[in-house]
Amino acid sequence: MSDLVYRIPELPYRPPQPHYAAPGLQEDVEDSSALLEYWHILSRHKGKLILAGFLGLLLAILVTLPQTRIYQAKATLEIQNLNQDFMNLKDVSPVNESGSYNQLFDIQTQIRILQSDSLIDRTVEKLKAKYPDLVMAGTSRIDAWRKALNLPEAEPKPAIEKALEKARDKLRVRTAGQTRIVEIFFDSPDPKLAADFVNTLANEYIEQNLEARWQMSQRTGEWLSRQLEDMRVKLERSEDALQSYARQAGILITSENENVAEQKLAQLQTALTIASQDRVLKQSRLEMAETAPPETLGDVLNDSSLRVYQEKLTDLRRQLAELSTTYTPNHASVQRVTAQIETLERALERNRAMILKRIKNDYEEAVRREKLLADDYAAQSKVVREQSERSIQYNILKREVDSNRQLYESMLQRVKESSIASAIRASNVRIVDPAKPPEKPYKPRATVNGAVGLLAGLFFGVAGIVLKERMDRTLKDASDITFWLKLPQLGTIPSTAEGRKRLLYLRKKSLPTGETSLTIGPKSDERPELVTLQRKSSVVAEAFRALLTSIMLSGENGNRPKVIVSTSANPGEGKTTVTCNLGIALAEINRKVLIIDADMRKPRIAEVFGVPGDQGLSDVLKERVVDVSRLESLIQPAGLPNLYVLPSGPPTSSAANLLYSPAMHQILRYLESQFDVVLADTPPALHMPDARILGRLAGGVLLIARAGHTIRDTLQAIQDRLVADGINVLGVVLNDWKPGAGGSGYGQYKYYRSYYNSYGSAAD
Repeated sequence: MSDLVYRIPELPYRPPQPHYAAPGLQEDVEDSSALLEYWHILSRHKGKLILAGFLGLLLAILVTLPQTRIYQAKATLEIQNLNQDFMNLKDVSPVNESGSYNQLFDIQTQIRILQSDSLIDRTVEKLKAKYPDLVMAGTSRIDAWRKALNLPEAEPKPAIEKALEKARDKLRVRTAGQTRIVEIFFDSPDPKLAADFVNTLANEYIEQNLEARWQMSQRTGEWLSRQLEDMRVKLERSEDALQSYARQAGILITSENENVAEQKLAQLQTALTIASQDRVLKQSRLEMAETAPPETLGDVLNDSSLRVYQEKLTDLRRQLAELSTTYTPNHASVQRVTAQIETLERALERNRAMILKRIKNDYEEAVRREKLLADDYAAQSKVVREQSERSIQYNILKREVDSNRQLYESMLQRVKESSIASAIRASNVRIVDPAKPPEKPYKPRATVNGAVGLLAGLFFGVAGIVLKERMDRTLKDASDITFWLKLPQLGTIPSTAEGRKRLLYLRKKSLPTGETSLTIGPKSDERPELVTLQRKSSVVAEAFRALLTSIMLSGENGNRPKVIVSTSANPGEGKTTVTCNLGIALAEINRKVLIIDADMRKPRIAEVFGVPGDQGLSDVLKERVVDVSRLESLIQPAGLPNLYVLPSGPPTSSAANLLYSPAMHQILRYLESQFDVVLADTPPALHMPDARILGRLAGGVLLIARAGHTIRDTLQAIQDRLVADGINVLGVVLNDWKPGAGGSGYGQYKYYRSYYNSYGSAAD
């Protein structure tokens, strides 16, 4: 095959394959990922968090210990609604104590009264003889600070005023929910003083209420008494004036204080109305009697004598009918019955005529009575009209008398009620629970202060840790890769320095008694790029083998990529180290591996494996036609079975132009047919296009990140560019991971101990 010449085919285009997610699912994932991120942050710094909580707790305890012990006494009052209308006393008071507002406002008013200066003053006056310290002048904090800062002293206040301010600051009054219960609290270093102050305040409040009500009733009664005497004199004068005018005008007033003429007119009006109604009724009866047949009238039908005559006449007519069937009209029996019938008919007719005459007489009588009553009413109306002109002044005087009498009687009643009210000493306040000297101090509360200090320390600790972590945007551990990049995390490579320290420590523990040292190969020859070869049983070597497994299983249906490009975001992130160790691990499993040093700006692969690097990939790419024999001559064995190296060649500044050469595609296709796996080490991809160019020609790209060094935003930018180019990103390898330096799983490094405990004796 050394004489074959490969022509350059057209570069196939691979369209990008974006990934889509449902909006709801994406939001849920983001929320859960955010919570998981904060959990990882706090887990990484749990020691600092515990220290912050401990410092907060310690500070709270140090602040609590020197504080003075304060005791709090409590009394409970019930403020009931006062019955303002008790014994009609509601109208005695000139003020409305309850008002139209609701009970809640009234309770708030009573609370302000309990906190008033006058009530506190009365309480202090009662207690100052028993507790002299209550009114002793002391140095306040403000005065102490003024003295310490050499500021001018404030004008001294009287001792009693300072005592009132101190009591006002320590007194608290509140309601117990939506009830009429009021709770009074007072704080003091002396528990007995606290209880006595609350009880005295409650008693003084009740006494003050009683005194206020009594004084108000007393003043009201005195004022009403003076007004009552004036009203009595005024009533007497108005009555005398009314009687004098009635005598002069000839107006006769009955005992009911009514005018006789007006009474008579009213009586005549009533009688006239009744007579008119009676006349109409009788006129109707008369008209009916004159027009209707007599036997249909109600008076005729309802007359008992006529009914008897009618019954007898009916019976005789029946007899006549019976006799007529047997005898002739001239028979004596027939003639006798006929004579009786005629007699009864004449009598019946006379009675009907009398009834009609009586109906007419009744009507004429009703008409006459109505006329007489109408004449009397007209005459009496004239009399009343004449008197009404004279009674105008009389009515004015009468209304004045009635008004004065009503005011006098009402005021007399109020004077009596006020006397009763001033004598009754009822209170609407009841002491439900009097205050007792408390047994335990109210504050400082060491438990509460400690809890607050602990929570404050934890809060500031969490805030500081989260703020610091949010400002640090580097990748710390493998979980950050999955969280931020949403890419597969293929492997985590521990730091070679940390792995060596752990290896020395664990092996030293496993040495037999008497052995104190252990040497692992010549240290001068050890390189991190060859750690898989030089320290085969180390944790770092095993991590590269685990990475190899992830790559071998990354393909679908067993189609793993054969050409893999390794790159990173920035220099110094370990892409060459990962590429070399990954090639060694592949060679160990009998895979024919070629490592291409595609970094033609700063090549290192030849130096690592100790092969000549004066000629290499750049020389082949400079030729227009790929010479396979020359390409094969540049591929050199790396000193390990199945492992070969294609050096970069002399450094050049036109590396990107060479990679754009059509020959690169032919070279990779030929090498892919000759080797099981081809690994290409490329420059950083953030500012150089080499990895993107080779990635389009390769089976996949491997991103290398360095723990604590690679910024996630730069790696995210590289990922976005590769995905936009349609390049298959296999995943991310986290290199140089140091347990305890910020990773979320320092416990992950515990598997090193178990690994060496089980397999350390078999190390090479």
